[in-house]
Amino acid sequence: MRKHWLLFTQTVTIALALLFIIHTLKPELLPNAARSGVVTLYENTPLVSGNKSPAMGLSAAAQKAMPAVVNIFTSTVIKTPVNPFMEDPRFKFFFGDQGDDEPQSSSSLGSGVIVSPDGYILTNQHVVEAADQIEVALSDSRKAKAHVIGSDPETDLAVIKIELPGNLPAITFGHPEQAHVGDMVLAIGNPFGVGETVTMGIVSALKREHLGINTFENFIQTDAAINPGNSGGALVDGNGNLIGINSAIYSPNGGSLGIGFAISASTAKKTMEQIILHGSVTRGWVGAGVQELTPELAESFKLGDTKGVLITEVIRNSPAEHAGVKTGDILIAIDDKIIDDSSAMLDTVANLPPGKVVLIKLIRNGTTIGLQVKIGKRPKPRTQ
Repeated sequence: MRKHWLLFTQTVTIALALLFIIHTLKPELLPNAARSGVVTLYENTPLVSGNKSPAMGLSAAAQKAMPAVVNIFTSTVIKTPVNPFMEDPRFKFFFGDQGDDEPQSSSSLGSGVIVSPDGYILTNQHVVEAADQIEVALSDSRKAKAHVIGSDPETDLAVIKIELPGNLPAITFGHPEQAHVGDMVLAIGNPFGVGETVTMGIVSALKREHLGINTFENFIQTDAAINPGNSGGALVDGNGNLIGINSAIYSPNGGSLGIGFAISASTAKKTMEQIILHGSVTRGWVGAGVQELTPELAESFKLGDTKGVLITEVIRNSPAEHAGVKTGDILIAIDDKIIDDSSAMLDTVANLPPGKVVLIKLIRNGTTIGLQVKIGKRPKPRTQ
């Protein structure tokens, strides 16, 4: 009896050890490796603080991620305005039939990343914006029509979906918050329509903000070549895990100059889940315009440092006005979170659910005060 018991315990121990190793090194091999509350995702196991996972090699990392990166082809029908003189018989007599009533079409291309086995694809909003038809080409040469689930102009992200039989090759999400400047990365996409392409570089900078590209910015800067057509493609780490969605380049002529920006995968994941669940993204709003505190402003307000933001505008009938916020106040904390700058203020408010009542701390006339604010729903951005 004791021998049987020892054999049983040893078998269980070995099985658990194998399961732990697979879950740590190859989580995508497990069924439903990581389950989101909205859609099934594959997610890499976070590293223990202070440890660093060894990169698997360029070829292996590329081969792991490439099947999940797709090419996106869009077409838009352009209706040509009809010249009112075309109906005039005298105009036709002298100039003939000048017009062609048939609508013209415009096509463009981009990239996307399959994020779930059932066909959800993450891409840039500007890739699929105003598209009448969207076609997706997989790395195995299969093609499928796609439809838009929803988009978020303020982060330039969109989710589309295709219907194909079987489980599709979904990307494994990494942890961009554990990335470091100097880490090796690969950018995968379809530049200039030449086909799926992999470029190599490093992480040049993290948490890039105030670039004026999107309303909410949390960019990873990289020198991996990102060119037109790469938009919506994958930025992956040395283990082939997704850490960013390639979004923009810094270039006066449209070519790569070694300065590319990818939306952090953590931002992309939160946005994607809201889009899949609701079709759009809901954010908190207080209705106040703010300005960074410069050393000169801080001195004029007799402040010890430049932490906080200056309230420059209070929108009429907004939550801020109802709470008693005034222009000239210095906002220093929201819901016990210290506000260092305008980006921190924007992100903190946006992450609060509409309807929640929070305490905000202000400096007014040299005195710290607290006000209760009921968070509103952020209005949709105006179409430009």
